[in-house]
Amino acid sequence: MRQRHEPSGAVWLDADLASVEEHLALDEALLAEAHEGRAAATVVRTWTAREPVVVVGSSSRLADEVDLEACREAGARIVRRPSGGLTVVLGPGCLMWSVVEPHPAGAPAIDRIHARMLDPLCTALSRALGASGGVSRRGSSDLVVERPDGARKVSGNALRVRRHGVLYHGTLLDDFDIGLVGRVLRHPPREPAYRARRSHGAFLANLGLGAAAITEAVRAAFATACSRSDWPRETVARLVAERYANPAWTARL
Repeated sequence: MRQRHEPSGAVWLDADLASVEEHLALDEALLAEAHEGRAAATVVRTWTAREPVVVVGSSSRLADEVDLEACREAGARIVRRPSGGLTVVLGPGCLMWSVVEPHPAGAPAIDRIHARMLDPLCTALSRALGASGGVSRRGSSDLVVERPDGARKVSGNALRVRRHGVLYHGTLLDDFDIGLVGRVLRHPPREPAYRARRSHGAFLANLGLGAAAITEAVRAAFATACSRSDWPRETVARLVAERYANPAWTARL
């Protein structure tokens, strides 16, 4: 495949998309570019869902993780993402971040991917929080802040690895309705030890930094050197039609 010629360093992409389905499709399309050698630089971006949406992992079983009736009552759509991990709830006040890395020589081990993505983000978010507290890693891919009642999760993350590309994306809770999570999600079928069977409401916390400050922290963490204005629109439209807006795709498990 013909390779895109881009400057060295990470590239910031600001794609104004209307729906969560389009954003998930864009993540998959960017991963395909990286895997197929059509993107030379790491792509970094943030985005926010305009309304509450439940996003299940690629292998999640709906009945195990989601209260379908509660979702209907809350008016929250359910969609399925291309990466693994457990179900999350998005909406205003929850910033999403995505990083897509090309690896021409082959993707690194999973533990190394978690570290290279989460360690610099912890540092950048801790700087943004300043004296009010720091952000650290817990479990396999959680980011937490310390509270008097224990570590509270502010970010849950997931990845998809192809031979020559990595997609890493996740949530950053800032001013989110945490009570909604407890209403539409069941207690997860598996959890990290530090959760200690706490409810969603007792386990999650908001950063309270504001979307602009969190976005700047993401950009600083991955040293975005320039911006990219184009994105694979035709591929995104096809993936939305075939998968992300297709009820059969979402309900397949």
